[in-house]
Amino acid sequence: MDTKPALDLKLVEEFVGVSHGNFDRVKELLTQEPALVNATWDWGGGDFETALGAAAHMGNKAIANYLLENGARIDVFAAAMLGKLEIVKAALSAYPEALDTPGPHGIPLIIHAEAGGEEAKAVVEFLKSL
Repeated sequence: MDTKPALDLKLVEEFVGVSHGNFDRVKELLTQEPALVNATWDWGGGDFETALGAAAHMGNKAIANYLLENGARIDVFAAAMLGKLEIVKAALSAYPEALDTPGPHGIPLIIHAEAGGEEAKAVVEFLKSL
């Protein structure tokens, strides 16, 4: 099996950083290097974040959906922000402790759901009921 070289760290840091809100740059960088879609950046102390994680806690549905359409691995935090109640319910049914597992930057699951606005209202209500 051929091993590809590791992604450039500065590129990964930039990609995750711009995924908080610079959609044009996200598209540009992902076109340049498609492998960035699931790259993870460690902001320090084990605060790991993917581009999808960045978009999710910012409530940036356009970037999140673009990343998912281009091969990003969905997680419960993104699902909560996007209002995917069935995914959140399934994840928490299988792993109830995930309710209290912090996301990137220590941001709780319910904050991700709240960032999703009206589309994620049912997720917020479900999480509050637990």
